[in-house]
Amino acid sequence: MYNPQLETFLKVADAGSFNKAAEEAFITPTAVIKQVNLLEDSLGVKLFVRSHRGLTLTKAGHSLYKDARYIIQYCRDSVTRAKNAMQEDVGVIRIGTSPMTPAQVLVELWPKIHALCPEIKFQLIPFENTPENAREILKNLGQNIDVVAGIFDETMLELRQCAGFELFRQPLCCAVSIHHPLAAKNSLTVQELYGEKLMLMRRDWSRYVDELRDDIWQNHPQIRIEDFDFYSVEVFNRCENGGSILMAVQAWENVHPLLKVIPVEWNHAIPYGLLHSPQPSETVQKFLSATQTVLQG
Repeated sequence: MYNPQLETFLKVADAGSFNKAAEEAFITPTAVIKQVNLLEDSLGVKLFVRSHRGLTLTKAGHSLYKDARYIIQYCRDSVTRAKNAMQEDVGVIRIGTSPMTPAQVLVELWPKIHALCPEIKFQLIPFENTPENAREILKNLGQNIDVVAGIFDETMLELRQCAGFELFRQPLCCAVSIHHPLAAKNSLTVQELYGEKLMLMRRDWSRYVDELRDDIWQNHPQIRIEDFDFYSVEVFNRCENGGSILMAVQAWENVHPLLKVIPVEWNHAIPYGLLHSPQPSETVQKFLSATQTVLQG
């Protein structure tokens, strides 16, 4: 599916030397050097600057490094989806899961849904939450994954070309490192955020987040806002390592073991529900109808 030399390239880039990469891969340094040389020759670019002080990535190397992990993971996910496609999928709801789109809410609802539709089966399909995956998976819901649970609004649905089924509203909370002074709190006032740096998704990603942003700018300028482009594990790591505060929802309380999600005393929430194809299959329609019946009960 992909050139295995990419994995060797990543090991060398992370280790900073051929010898260390060889130790981690349990092969000889000569074999590692040969694989990197072959990769550079096949691509027609130089990936490393070699010196007596070690290895550093070239501009081409930096560019490839950013894409290589996605390429490898996407290929692995493609194989998983291909294997799933071989299985009999009549009556199966394929639920996509990632750290930011956990299936826990569906697991909790499932016994009642199954009582209404005992013929429907539940299959979890894990995927890596990257911008590329989010774009492709949500645009093609119904092909390899039927439903993804997560936060959304009208703007995001239009951008991702999918439909949303709201389960409930999730209050907008704050995630902080367990070592942060605010981690001792079980709830926060807005004033306790004064002087802190609050990480928010960029403007126009969600009108609900933009309403929070405008509220802070107009009424609480003591809170510094830092924009970012996409919710990923890396963003949660930045929050934990940098001592910042990250806008989050309670459903993400298990994304990072060193972060605590704390409610805030403000009136801001966001829809949380099921993302699905605008033209759902008969099985998905039946599943959504059963879910609605359970919620109304």
